Amino acid sequence: MTEPTQTPPSAPLPTPLSEAEVKAQETLTRLTVEVEKLNSHRFIAVQNSIWRLIGFQFLRGLAFGLGSVIGATLLVSIIGWWLSQFEFLPVIGDWMVILANEFERAIGTEQTGQ
Repeated sequence: MTEPTQTPPSAPLPTPLSEAEVKAQETLTRLTVEVEKLNSHRFIAVQNSIWRLIGFQFLRGLAFGLGSVIGATLLVSIIGWWLSQFEFLPVIGDWMVILANEFERAIGTEQTGQ
């Protein structure tokens, strides 16, 4: 006896995509390309290794600290010089003259006769 062959139910025909679905598919494709570009970026590669990340953050901290010290030094010396020019102000002028004399004495260029 031969067994009747059963034909599998035919798969439904794909329905055409709507305009919104086509636009969503294009957007998803563009997004995938951009994520692949981002993952290959050097900054992300540094973040993937804990030792590279620690080294990068260490160097970043050193640069920030050095920049802060140099900037503060320049700012304080410029402000100190500028305030020393105000000898006519009773409190600030006298204090700045004393401070300027101390600086000159410390570096050995004290002027005599004042």
